[in-house]
Amino acid sequence: MVSKRRLSKSEAKESLTEDASTGKQPLSKKAKKSQVPDDVEESDSVFVRLLKMSGLTLKTGENQNQLAVDQIAFQKKLFQALKKHPSYPKIIEEFVSGLESYIEDQDSFRNCLLPCEHLQDEEASMGTSYSKSLIKLLLGIDILQPAIIKTLFEKLPEFFFENMNNDGIHMPRLIFSQLKWLDRVVDGKDLTTKIMQLISVAPEYLQHDFITSLPEILGDSQHADVGRELSDLLTDNTPLTVPILDVLSSLQLDSDLLAKVRQLVMDNLSSVRLDDLPVIVKFILHSITATDALEVISELREKLDLQHCILPSRFLASQSKLKSKGRASSSGNQESSGQDCVLLLFDIIKSAVRYEKTISEAWIKAIERISSVSEHKTFDLAMLLIIYSTNTQTKKYIERVLRNKIRSGCIEDQLLQGTFYIHYTVLKDICPSILSLAQSLLHSLDPNTMSFGSLLYKYAFRFFDTYCQQEVVGALVTHICSGNETEVDTALDVLLDLVVLNLSAMRLNAVFIKGILDYLDNMSPQQIRKLFYILSTLAFRKQHEASSHIQDDMHLVIRKQLSSTVFKYKLIGIVGAVTMAGIIAADRSGPSSLSQGRADLSDEQCAQVTSLLQLVHSCCEKCPEASALYFDEFANLIQAGKLAPKALEWLGQNIFSDFQDAFVVDYSAVPEGDFPFPVKALYGLEEYSSQDGIAINLLPLLYSQDFAHEEGQGTSQESGQKSVSPLCLAPFFRLLRLCVERQHDGNLEEIDGLLDCPVLLTDLEPGERLGSMSAREHSFLCSLIFLTLNWFREVVNAFCRQTSPEMKGKVLTRLKHIAELQKILEEYLAVAPDCVPPLASFDLETLDITPHTSTAVSAKMRRGKIGGRKRKADGSKTSSPDTLSKEDNSVSKEDNSECDPTPSDKSRDKEMTGKEEKASVLLQNYHAFFRELDIEVFSILHCGLVTKFILDTEMHTEAAEVVQLGPLELLFLLEDLSQKMENMLAPSITRRIPFLKNKGSRNVGFSHLHQRSAQELARCVVQLLTPMCNHLENIHNYFQCLTPESDGVVDGPAVNDQEYHVMSSCYQRLLQVFHGLFAWSGFSQPENFNLLYSALGVLTNRLKQGEQDQPLEELLSQSFHYLQNFQHSIPSFQCALYLVRLLMVILEKSTSPAQNKEKIASLTRHFLCRVWPTGEKEKSSISNNQLHDLFCIYLEHTDNVLKAIEEIAGVGVPELINSPKDASSSTFPTLTRQSFVIFFRVMMAELEKTVKGLQAGTAADSQQVHEEKLLYWNMAVRDFSILLNLIKVFDSRPVLHACLKYGRLFVEAFLKQCMPLLDFSFKKHREDVLSLLETFQLDTRLLHHLCGHSKIHQDTRLTKHVPLLKKTLELLVCRVKAMLILNNCREAFWLGNLKNRDLQGEEIMSQNSQESTADDTEDDTSSQVSKSKTTEDGEEDISDGEEEQDSDEIDDDSE
Repeated sequence: MVSKRRLSKSEAKESLTEDASTGKQPLSKKAKKSQVPDDVEESDSVFVRLLKMSGLTLKTGENQNQLAVDQIAFQKKLFQALKKHPSYPKIIEEFVSGLESYIEDQDSFRNCLLPCEHLQDEEASMGTSYSKSLIKLLLGIDILQPAIIKTLFEKLPEFFFENMNNDGIHMPRLIFSQLKWLDRVVDGKDLTTKIMQLISVAPEYLQHDFITSLPEILGDSQHADVGRELSDLLTDNTPLTVPILDVLSSLQLDSDLLAKVRQLVMDNLSSVRLDDLPVIVKFILHSITATDALEVISELREKLDLQHCILPSRFLASQSKLKSKGRASSSGNQESSGQDCVLLLFDIIKSAVRYEKTISEAWIKAIERISSVSEHKTFDLAMLLIIYSTNTQTKKYIERVLRNKIRSGCIEDQLLQGTFYIHYTVLKDICPSILSLAQSLLHSLDPNTMSFGSLLYKYAFRFFDTYCQQEVVGALVTHICSGNETEVDTALDVLLDLVVLNLSAMRLNAVFIKGILDYLDNMSPQQIRKLFYILSTLAFRKQHEASSHIQDDMHLVIRKQLSSTVFKYKLIGIVGAVTMAGIIAADRSGPSSLSQGRADLSDEQCAQVTSLLQLVHSCCEKCPEASALYFDEFANLIQAGKLAPKALEWLGQNIFSDFQDAFVVDYSAVPEGDFPFPVKALYGLEEYSSQDGIAINLLPLLYSQDFAHEEGQGTSQESGQKSVSPLCLAPFFRLLRLCVERQHDGNLEEIDGLLDCPVLLTDLEPGERLGSMSAREHSFLCSLIFLTLNWFREVVNAFCRQTSPEMKGKVLTRLKHIAELQKILEEYLAVAPDCVPPLASFDLETLDITPHTSTAVSAKMRRGKIGGRKRKADGSKTSSPDTLSKEDNSVSKEDNSECDPTPSDKSRDKEMTGKEEKASVLLQNYHAFFRELDIEVFSILHCGLVTKFILDTEMHTEAAEVVQLGPLELLFLLEDLSQKMENMLAPSITRRIPFLKNKGSRNVGFSHLHQRSAQELARCVVQLLTPMCNHLENIHNYFQCLTPESDGVVDGPAVNDQEYHVMSSCYQRLLQVFHGLFAWSGFSQPENFNLLYSALGVLTNRLKQGEQDQPLEELLSQSFHYLQNFQHSIPSFQCALYLVRLLMVILEKSTSPAQNKEKIASLTRHFLCRVWPTGEKEKSSISNNQLHDLFCIYLEHTDNVLKAIEEIAGVGVPELINSPKDASSSTFPTLTRQSFVIFFRVMMAELEKTVKGLQAGTAADSQQVHEEKLLYWNMAVRDFSILLNLIKVFDSRPVLHACLKYGRLFVEAFLKQCMPLLDFSFKKHREDVLSLLETFQLDTRLLHHLCGHSKIHQDTRLTKHVPLLKKTLELLVCRVKAMLILNNCREAFWLGNLKNRDLQGEEIMSQNSQESTADDTEDDTSSQVSKSKTTEDGEEDISDGEEEQDSDEIDDDSE
């Protein structure tokens, strides 16, 4: 028997395996009998006998028990046999006792737990192949189930510590599996108790299995009990967290219990293993309800920090490259395991946010509520991207959240880079959605948002696969071809970065980029330059066969464009050719662009470059503008230091002689020709003898091009093709000096004669002949002056960095010549405003550029003022530098409005007042016609400023060699520097181009500047801070000394001196430059932190020297203190506003600005209370926009807005009312009748903003809080009442408009913020509440009168606010009534009808007197309160015999 059992052991195991895995029937009964004929259990017990009677035969050993009948039939027969047995119910105990005896043998017990074997002849009648075990069949019989369960639980502990059998059977799991999926559980509560007791004593590995099996065992009625038991177990046994949470997610439990368990898990979330995280997060998300979703998600995102889980494995993987293969594979497995867990976690989260709208919205809101930059995590950004990809309904919401976060600086480059670095395995699956988001962000007008969108493209290309890279390039090409200037610029910058980042990957997508060549028509020169740089890099760097097709296409496009006669297309060819030549002839000798090593060009490359440049030169000879553009482009290429020495040598052989032949003549040679003006050699810096010396041949060249061309078109046209246009003088010289400078390491001795040589001109002083000149002569002389100015500008550009005192002196002399010529030019332009000067910048899309006339400018200024007030009605904190400069210009223009725009016989002395301001305004309109100054020119600022006072006392003692920088030259340099900073450092959103304006016009005159980066310009300005501080302090001393000279009167005789205005303008420009520097957004980037520290260190060292490595807060505090010291010498209101804005910018960078914030409030109040100098005829020199901004800053920084408003409205305005017509308030001299509307509008706006920001009270607040808020509202309503009553005196339309607009907003804030407070304060503070409502009643009645006034005067600007205001007042009626009913005081509420009255309280006579109600007898306080509340809008307004009822409430409530 034993041997037979052993022989059949393998077969039994095989049969069991097949039965468990495939569900197939075991071998047939007959086949088994042939192998093991005698294996049936022979026993006479009740247990065996009843089973056999019911159709089941027990087998011995390891053979399966055989079932001869259907399973259901067996259970039915056995149940009937037990039920009808004579000894029932005792027979059950005997049956179970027999079972217990039978299963004492382990093999028999195992057979009872394994599926029974069906006989072959029964297979056909069976509907299923699944067969149950004997124990499972017995558990399906209700009368046996409790006893069988008890037996199993008594038997189970015997196998707790046994290992798995050789045949792969694990007895504890097998026993417990018998309880799964029972058709019916007789006593579920008892079963639950037994299971939980078993779990408490079982080994840990079995506890896990038992717990996870609970949902398959218990019925729904037991879920609550099991949930409570498991939650208690969770508290005591942390290792079982995962199975318990897995089970709790499958049970139907009470929400309170789930919340309790969730909080328990959440508290331990930061300490769980990464492998357990998916199950835990799944449970937390499963247990969320709509009411607590936001709270739970906020806590979850705060405690879920995947960065610390992923980075260690990533670090190990990176370190494994340096170790052995075995260790590398080990760390790789660790990384793979960690990544699998993270992927699983994100799959769970994706599923939750996709199918649960509550979770997705709560997650977005939780991220939206984060205010601190440091609290944002990479996980937050990853979640926003995931929700964006999974839920289309929330895309707009997520975009809005992202835009707000980006604008506020909460999401920075480092956070986005970290997100891709840590979560790239998750993000690569949602690449299309990321690109869609990037495309949407790139359409934004905000530069920070566009930068974020470009970074999305960049990181997607860097971290994702080849397919995604192709999609990125395709999306960028689409942006470039869109025609939107900012999109094109941003997309080209991204492509440029990608080419540098991964040239080989970009070369695979070159065919897409090459397609942009078909869309060159709509691109600016700078964009064309970038595109050709990208294509040239792909085509010529690290050449291989795949690049040849790009080279061929580029050559075809360039040749085609160069051969065009249209300048726009010729420009494309020139820019493309020079850019391509620069890539081919790039200096590859070292990492530095300035290095001049021996790794030079090959002969083939050199021939390619020279042929290309000769082609450009030959195609541009007949077009002066094209030649000038070619010279400028080539000069920029040399200045960037990217040309190899061999190419420079070829260039230097030709350029020097060409320039000399074209523009330089001997000083002694008298030019021949019939010139309309006598030719003189002017502006020479050295005395030349008649035998030697050179001069610049300017007037004869201009005459040959201008006058001679018109007199003899046939001959001059031929000669014009050979001669060089004077347009090319400055560009050609720029190319020459850069070539010499590069070849001789900055030494310009070879061409230093051009610095001091004279220019062939004529006498330019206008004198009396100005009025008698013809228009052509005017135009000729204007062009001559422009060309001379541009020549001097290029000379200053060239020699500004020469170190010898002699050269510095000559450069300063040239600056003085520029200042003199600008004065002369302004007089010519005043007579001939329609003159179109010769071009100075040539990278233009069209040559049809005309200067703005002064009339158009002034009209634009006037329109800008009105629009500015409307835009700033909300009291914005700052305005753009562009706006302020326009305001300054408008003010300067107003200051000089009394000057005659045309020359007259008046003496020039009378016109000198404000002359500099007038010149700056006029010449600013001609900015595009002046050559651009390089940023190196500003090194001249290191020269000292010698003012008039110092010259009067020290001129006789100074040596002649001392280099001096005069006020006019200083102003010239500062104006140019401020324009460059405004163009380069100011946010583009503040300098947005108006609709229908030429998109490239803003950058005209800044093409050389745009070859540099914003960081370079900022670094240059930081280096200039020390000399600029010197100039600032000198000017400060000048004005400090000036006040005693004027006998203490600010507006004294010295104020009208020309020097005063020049120094004031210098003061303003210096503050403007400081503000532009410190307001630069680039300081927030980590790579520029050191630059910020350097800048603040310069200001700090002006106070105390020697301390190094001071913390940022100390530097900011010292810098603030240094700049604050200048407040006592501020000469003009514009300077005051710039100083305040500068201090605010310093303050914004501090983490604890409270103390300095009070200083700004004090400073702005000082400026508002100061008497400012005015001109001789105008009433005020203060711009409305500037006054608006300064007053807004004062109210925003003062510690008590309500007190400040009450002081101005209650003290300053009454002083103004009682003063003469043209006088001002004595306390606030800036408050005049003209400026009252500015003060009124700002006070109304700030009052509404202040009360709107006050949190509505709640009943849970303390009594003290209620009293404080009630007192605050009393003050606010009192201020509101004072302001409203001012309209009885100042009833101009702007005042009434502000009153209607902000009056409605104040009432709305009262409804939302104050009425809830009154609801629960009425009983304890009845008198205070009634007093508040009584005061507010009078205000709302005045608003009602204002509505009637607007209708009477039929002013559409006012009447458009009336419907909304009346609706708000109606809501107030109902709300007050509800408050009184809530406090059981309804009798205090009654309703009447108001008469229509005007602002003075007089009745509007169009209303029928018989329909008026008793509005005149309001004595009782409560009646007065209630009446005011209900009748503000409940009037009956009868006009032209037609009755108009404004409130439906009246019909219901009035008697």
